[in-house]
Amino acid sequence: MKKGKKRPEKIKAVVFDVGGVLALNSSSYFSAHKHQRTKGVHDFMAEKLKIPFDQWIDSIDTPYSLAIEGKLSEKAVLKSISQRNNVSEGKLRRLLLKAYRKNFKKNKGLYRFAFKLKKQGYQIAILSDQWRISEKAVMPKRYTKKFSPVIVSCDVGIRKPGRKIYRLLLKKLGIPSKNCVFIDNQIWNIKPAKALGFKTILFKNNEQTFRQLSKLGIKLK
Repeated sequence: MKKGKKRPEKIKAVVFDVGGVLALNSSSYFSAHKHQRTKGVHDFMAEKLKIPFDQWIDSIDTPYSLAIEGKLSEKAVLKSISQRNNVSEGKLRRLLLKAYRKNFKKNKGLYRFAFKLKKQGYQIAILSDQWRISEKAVMPKRYTKKFSPVIVSCDVGIRKPGRKIYRLLLKKLGIPSKNCVFIDNQIWNIKPAKALGFKTILFKNNEQTFRQLSKLGIKLK
């Protein structure tokens, strides 16, 4: 290494988002509050309930936002949405689980890559914004049990892009941000992580992510 050239920081942990990264979806839209929603899920729900798409979105907007931060229980959310759409809570729950499972597909290649990294000695972790229904559908325990920590917004009461959740992640990892890579598919979630010193990758697809990890010195043996 040339004199004066800074040695790159050694990466010790790779942190993955779930929706749009470990669980791939085909389409999304953005509410007035810039919260990403999976369009396929909500198209499915509006169609199954035989109501206009906008009616469905209006009915979930406030309870959904509160549920993401764990401020409403699953039961309270279902009660609120079911009353607004004249559907039983049980049917609503079944349809929502089906909608998420139908519209999100496990990113098998990225999971395999993560597990190989773990065998090579890297920490692998999850940082994801979910509410109870989507958490059950897209990140069941059998998928996530090899990751540590697994931080989900509805479990900890805070969400991205607030810096508090990234600081909680660092506390649980027990290492400095300069030794961590954070992978997310939304630029507004990347920015605070970068500001806190994380190495970051804006996820587009597996191949692009593997190339960027390789540039950071993370390669499979």
